[in-house]
Amino acid sequence: MQTEDVKREVGKFYDEVGWQTETDGHYQNAQYEDLRPVSAEYIARCHARAGSHLAKSGQYLLDAGSGPVQYDAYLAYSAGYQQRVCLDLSHVALTEARKRLGERGFFVVADIAHLPFKPEAFDGIISLHTIHHLPAEEKKACYLGLYRCLKPGRSMVTVDGWNQHGLKRLTQWMVRKASQLKKGNPSNTAPTAAPASQAQVVGTWAVASEAGSHPAGTFVTKNNAAWFEETFNGVLPYEIRAWRSVSVSFLRAVIQPEWGGKFWLRVLYRLEEWFPHYFGKNGQYPLIVIRKPGRQQPA
Repeated sequence: MQTEDVKREVGKFYDEVGWQTETDGHYQNAQYEDLRPVSAEYIARCHARAGSHLAKSGQYLLDAGSGPVQYDAYLAYSAGYQQRVCLDLSHVALTEARKRLGERGFFVVADIAHLPFKPEAFDGIISLHTIHHLPAEEKKACYLGLYRCLKPGRSMVTVDGWNQHGLKRLTQWMVRKASQLKKGNPSNTAPTAAPASQAQVVGTWAVASEAGSHPAGTFVTKNNAAWFEETFNGVLPYEIRAWRSVSVSFLRAVIQPEWGGKFWLRVLYRLEEWFPHYFGKNGQYPLIVIRKPGRQQPA
């Protein structure tokens, strides 16, 4: 499928499926997150990590691939900015984002790989779980395009997932063991992983809806830390840190209230804080922080 067709289908998926509200009041896309109380504190602290690397105030914050700005922690990123510029392929996402931001937002239907903004337009840039929807050959140019739009002396933050990482074998083993322990315990109904209809597939279409008029799913291409370093060493002033080192499948399988789940997530969060670069490169979800140097002041 051609690149433009891929992007058209991604936008269609989020319009018709991902950002539609379900009977529980959540967006369909919330099925890719662990919203249980046992994980809530850890999830919220990970969300807050992204904002901690942005300037606290400014004129414009670009949210590239904003979706509907569905979590309160996401709203907090632009609390000190005059305007939040939400960019997305999905009309539905931007309509929902307008409900949350009102007059403090601008809403632009556009492609993150072809930004319609002038250089150095933004005091901060954030992009969460969006760049992995691009074909691999567009990713480098996407990062460079975002960097071009960033003001000197400011920072941009992206979050996506690695398809291969150092902790993958360990976490998969723990998921299998947890699943075995839960067998025969009918009172434990928490899913161990996303259902097959929601499974992500690296570099191909991730089926996320039942058969019918909805598009079949959304395209995902994930890379790893080695690819990122090889691509951007000497090109961008980046830092790879931990956003969240475990997957939703891990959380749903291993983190259970009766197993002290909240305590173990606090331990994990503290380890991620102590060793952010290790967990950023070897965990599931990296936080890429890119800081643009300030201009030299004349003597």
